[in-house]
Amino acid sequence: MEMEASAAEGGAAAAARTLRWAGRAGHLGGFPRVAVIAAVGAVAKAYASLLNTTTVHNADALLRLVSSRPPGTPLLTVSNHMSTMDDPLMWGFKGFPTTDAKLQRWVLTAEDICFRNVFMSYIFRLGKCVPITRGAGIYQDHMTEALEVLSTGDWLHSFPEGKIAQDDQPIRRLKWGTASLIVRAPVTPIVLPIVHSGFEKVMPEKSFFGRRPPVPLWNKEIHIIVGEPVEFDLPSLKQAARTVPQDSSFERKGWPSIMPDGLDEAAQRWLYQKISDKIQSVMETLRKRLLDLKQH
Repeated sequence: MEMEASAAEGGAAAAARTLRWAGRAGHLGGFPRVAVIAAVGAVAKAYASLLNTTTVHNADALLRLVSSRPPGTPLLTVSNHMSTMDDPLMWGFKGFPTTDAKLQRWVLTAEDICFRNVFMSYIFRLGKCVPITRGAGIYQDHMTEALEVLSTGDWLHSFPEGKIAQDDQPIRRLKWGTASLIVRAPVTPIVLPIVHSGFEKVMPEKSFFGRRPPVPLWNKEIHIIVGEPVEFDLPSLKQAARTVPQDSSFERKGWPSIMPDGLDEAAQRWLYQKISDKIQSVMETLRKRLLDLKQH
């Protein structure tokens, strides 16, 4: 009983620390959100457009979907993760509405990094950040919050690799959280892949006495390539997932069935892996294309 009470108290403390109420659009008339996003956007603009040289390929595809996609249709952008400053700096390129609080993205962020205390939680909430608890799985409460963002037709950004990698290597195996959002969203989101390089030089993990520098660096080259929306035939994929035989070799997580499709855990695993594999493949193709563009 004492352990249960302690766990409950810990969960309550974590919930209080994440300050979800501060992320609501109407909090104090929306003025704190506008102020924070304007300030952060200005910094992103300075680093991406003035202090560093940023080249963006196919930016119109992103601009079009951010500003004028069909009403009620959510946008889910996915990208590789090169540094702790990828977001917000990747949105600071010229012509992008980085300081517009209404158009700005929601983004999945690591709770243990961005929500360490009440002050940080408040600022990141105002910046439209959704905390994700590492190791808590795809059915944690914060993923439900991310689904709510998509259900309102908003824009959500995800780093499906799940962690930072600063070496120039192929796109790593993706976590299933992003795929689960695509499947479980009330309206299937437009999935737009983005790949970038250069932020690992702007905010290297080990350059300042073996640690990150206190501020982002400058005089670096940043390259960003925006792909085209990734199409998924979800009805066909779900139908195929229902025929997947039960596999007793994997450890069951106790996932609930997805209704009204009735997809059990085995079907979900198969479905999430298929979707993740496709996104990973598209992102890897973009990465190779970006390398080719940088060499010419």
